[in-house]
Amino acid sequence: MAQRVTLRKRTPYNTTSNRRRVVKTPGGKLVYHHIRKLASSPKCGDCGTALPGIPALRPRQYATISKRQKTVNRAYGGSRCGDCTKQRILRAFLVEEAKIVKRVIKTQQQAAKRK
Repeated sequence: MAQRVTLRKRTPYNTTSNRRRVVKTPGGKLVYHHIRKLASSPKCGDCGTALPGIPALRPRQYATISKRQKTVNRAYGGSRCGDCTKQRILRAFLVEEAKIVKRVIKTQQQAAKRK
């Protein structure tokens, strides 16, 4: 008959935070090892893809690693992926260019009315 295994934590319920695996110790005894939840990698806020260069950790573990490991060295690093950053910068540039063009056209029309 199989050996009985006793719980190590107080909660007996089969919840996601209380998953366990039966492990045989070097002494031949069977014990429960509680399994941590899997970490999901941080996602881009615009397109939702996983951010490369940032480790997938549980939320509390980000407090223990340095800022250098939590970000990428560019604008929106650690928040947006490279492609979305490129799109944002390009969009901002084109909006500013459109404002300048609008202003130039307006001054040309005013100059034409004065003549």
